[in-house]
Amino acid sequence: MMVTGAAGLLGNSVLRLAAARGLAVTTWLRGRAGERTLAGLDVPVIFADLANDELEKHVESAGVIVHCAARVGIGRTDAAGFHRDNVLATQRLASACRAVGARLIHVSTVDTLVWGTRDRPGGETPAGPHASDTTYAASKRHAEAAVIAEMGRGLDATIVHPGFLLGPWDWKPSSGRMILAAARGPFTLAPPGGNDFCHAGAVAEALLALADRRPPSDRYVLSGEALTYAEAFGLMRQVAGRPARVIPAPAAAVMAAGYAGDLWGRLSGREPALNSAAAAIACQPHHFSSARAIAEIGYRPRPAIEAMREAWTWFVERGYA
Repeated sequence: MMVTGAAGLLGNSVLRLAAARGLAVTTWLRGRAGERTLAGLDVPVIFADLANDELEKHVESAGVIVHCAARVGIGRTDAAGFHRDNVLATQRLASACRAVGARLIHVSTVDTLVWGTRDRPGGETPAGPHASDTTYAASKRHAEAAVIAEMGRGLDATIVHPGFLLGPWDWKPSSGRMILAAARGPFTLAPPGGNDFCHAGAVAEALLALADRRPPSDRYVLSGEALTYAEAFGLMRQVAGRPARVIPAPAAAVMAAGYAGDLWGRLSGREPALNSAAAAIACQPHHFSSARAIAEIGYRPRPAIEAMREAWTWFVERGYA
């Protein structure tokens, strides 16, 4: 088995879980900078660029590829970069897997699906392009299309859609920045929307289950506990030992901050994390059901506070917080 994107939270979690189970696993990194994320692991490493380098010889020996590598960002800039890293790389990897008969587990995102609410969560229904698309969501939608096209030619593949991932081994950090930000200061502001917070370790377990056998369905939501951001930030401050002071921020204020971020991005030439696309998403409910994955592959979501607590402990132990 081979894991791409092992420098990221999910890929690192999959790699460590596979190694702990004694599975023969190889990891794929783009460059040497990601080597520090393999601390404590003794696994073969292939350094290659999915978008450019020859892939067939590597995927043939692996047999199963868990494709976690992706460029992630919530905004509307750098379409070319997202296309290269998410679409072209996936297209080439899927083609290589089909050519040599390897199985592909493609990690997408719930952002490519029709969103639901807490009362009526979304499922595995793909969403079409829309005006509020981020470059990330659009690129992942095109990447899915590339996988589906190869499946039509005989590729053995499954597409998964994780929710908002939290947990240890978030080296960058990526989504864990939300915990670090929520824990700072005497209080935190919370936008009016909500999300499904899931444990990266639970999602990693589901990916290994999918790598072990072909499931009944072609795609699965791997979501988590549905929380408003106010509820989530309260839990994050709790695990960090901070007073649970969370102040709701009106949608108008959140959007105003997002437009200010857009202006700063135009002036600085670099889109900030707080921009109008990110603000609009933060003001909406963003919830999905994992019922299919629970029933068909034995997915076991864990409580959000468990993921938050383990992530915070890991951050503290490594000097992030």
